Amino acid sequence: METKEFKAESKRLLDLMINSIYTHKEIFLRELISNASDAIDKLYFKSLTDDKVGISKDDFAINIALDKDAKTITISDNGIGMTEDELENHLGTIAESGSFKFKNENKSEENVDIIGQFGVGFYSAFMVAKEVTVKSKAYGSDKAYKWTSKGAEGYTIEECDKDSAGTEITLVLKDDTEDEKYSEYLEQYRIQSLVKKYSDYIRFPVKMDMLRSRLKEGTENEYEDYTENVTLNSMVPIWRKNKSELKDEDYNKFYSEKFFDYSEPLMHIHTKTEGTATYNALLYIPSKAPYDYYSKEYEKGLQLFSSGVMIMDKCADLLPDYFSFVKGLVDSEDLSLNISREMLQHDRQLKLIAKSLERTIKNELTKLLKNDREKYEEFYKAFGLQLKFGVYSNYGANKDAVKDLIMFYSSKEQKLVTLEEYVDRMPEDQKYIYYACGESTARIDHLPQTELVKDKGYEILYFTDNVDEFAIRMLMSYKDKEFKSVSASDLDLDTPEEKQEIKEKEEQSKDMFEFMKEKLDGKITAVKLSQRLKTHPVCITSKGDLSLEMEKVLNAMPNDQKVKAERVLEINPEHPVFETLKKLFESDKDKLAKYSELLYNQALLIEGMSIEDPVAFSNAICELMI
Repeated sequence: METKEFKAESKRLLDLMINSIYTHKEIFLRELISNASDAIDKLYFKSLTDDKVGISKDDFAINIALDKDAKTITISDNGIGMTEDELENHLGTIAESGSFKFKNENKSEENVDIIGQFGVGFYSAFMVAKEVTVKSKAYGSDKAYKWTSKGAEGYTIEECDKDSAGTEITLVLKDDTEDEKYSEYLEQYRIQSLVKKYSDYIRFPVKMDMLRSRLKEGTENEYEDYTENVTLNSMVPIWRKNKSELKDEDYNKFYSEKFFDYSEPLMHIHTKTEGTATYNALLYIPSKAPYDYYSKEYEKGLQLFSSGVMIMDKCADLLPDYFSFVKGLVDSEDLSLNISREMLQHDRQLKLIAKSLERTIKNELTKLLKNDREKYEEFYKAFGLQLKFGVYSNYGANKDAVKDLIMFYSSKEQKLVTLEEYVDRMPEDQKYIYYACGESTARIDHLPQTELVKDKGYEILYFTDNVDEFAIRMLMSYKDKEFKSVSASDLDLDTPEEKQEIKEKEEQSKDMFEFMKEKLDGKITAVKLSQRLKTHPVCITSKGDLSLEMEKVLNAMPNDQKVKAERVLEINPEHPVFETLKKLFESDKDKLAKYSELLYNQALLIEGMSIEDPVAFSNAICELMI
């Protein structure tokens, strides 16, 4: 019997496929099951118009058989089968896809759903097998043929015996090595798990004889083994069912089984879209953030299916980073796949699906915010930080997508509020959206810088996450209202009369302030009188784009580049300490220098910042107490 050679380009492609294209060897089973499903599809399609086929849809099946002694896996189907020429053309020439040709010829017909359009999946068998045998008998033919190959060396085709139409593929597994344990594919549980993972929603049953154990009849503790033919796949995906057929319990059960989360999801989104982006999607918002969610180890992405066959476990391109908490899956028949089902082209279709999903998720979260505030706040406590990162990241490119979903604690409402809620209730005379930064809402509540804004009756948003101020700086404004920190040096809340009064007082104390600035030796850029302080003697504010809070965050990062905001020391002109400072300037400048250092360090501590020399600070206090 003559051994035929693969064409030169086919030999190169086969070698590339076995060694490079597929990331995981286990997908060989997915490919062979998908090809078997294709073959059954073709005969089923024929049965719709040809009564002679004589087989109903319920009789179609794919069978898997394991033989540990012979080290073989056999996948068989009762589909359309192949003639000698088809074996030659489809298996002798790599990348010749009979499925693709069949679909093109019948593209106007309904119920034609061919998975194996890619022409090379069959050859993934050589990743685990040292020899592959294909026995096939075409429907309507009297003869069957056997195709045999040990890889790139070539193949043989000869006539063989086979009772019925269909195809039977037998893989003789490679010997185990230190790096690869091919014998694992002879274990029932391994095959069962792979079918569940990749081919659970093939629409024909995938069956296998499973070894079971049962109590021996007439005995109390003796067991006997028996074999049971078991269907391994579910066949009908939940996302292809009508919503009216499903209850919350069904969605939650699927979620826990598929995504190994034993907490019920906060909500699910079941959607079907047709048109420019055609797909089914089932998405979930978890009720809690995974333990590694805010770490580098966390991988975002949705499971990606093509006609019920899993292509990717985590397709990151389907979710923007700010919605990376979403779990779920997408099933589309229109994806462009090349060479193997693992290699997904980043084409227009994928981008359309991703954009459509983004809109859907945003719309559902917006509905949740308006219709179930309590549940939305539960979601926000788990994932609100990620939304704020979405405003800040990529230089604010996505800020408009999430700005209406972010929330901050309100000084007036004493709960989380949206930016829209804040702006809609602003008094007519209020120019800015005011915010204050700190480690906690309690700490911010007692900041001296908040006194004047509260006294004017204005609401303050409390920023307690490191990203908050960075995000707001990227957002710049909301509904034409700019953001203003209560710690900004140009708070601009004084009346013209108040401004004039302060200006006159500052002029009178100009020399003293210059002296204090000099003694603080570059730690501040200015000393000034403050209108924002009501009860506190002193505070620190900042000039320019870099705020005190941003300084703290940036300097806490693991790098050697330290930054410093332009600090301004503000003195309360109505506080007794101001009169003391004026007297010391006239009588004891050395003591004034120590007071200046003390007030500066006091302001730092109130701001939640560390002081440079705690020992000197403690000694200065003791000196003044003596």
